[in-house]
Amino acid sequence: MNMYTVNRAAKRRPLSLMVKSRVQSRVVYVDMIDISERGCKIKASSGFASVGDRVTMRVGGINAPLGIIAWVDDRFAGVVFEGEMHEAVLDYLCENNGAGLSPEKRRFNRL
Repeated sequence: MNMYTVNRAAKRRPLSLMVKSRVQSRVVYVDMIDISERGCKIKASSGFASVGDRVTMRVGGINAPLGIIAWVDDRFAGVVFEGEMHEAVLDYLCENNGAGLSPEKRRFNRL
């Protein structure tokens, strides 16, 4: 499976959030770029994950469903959740950390 064959089951929502995760058993801090009910796009240092690696993440104080790396492209990777994030949880995360916020509000929210 690569990023060109992954079917999107839900609309992606832009997000800008640093997330503590575990890829296999290693702790990795990733930037979450976008999220949907079924998965997300993350960015970290080159080589941080491989296709098929299991991922756990704590997003904004909320445990995301267990995920699997579906594709990797240099520093970017796609995660497919084994379960679903509830839409209300996504609304909360995106309202407080979404790319739609002004740069000033985004900076204020991170303090």
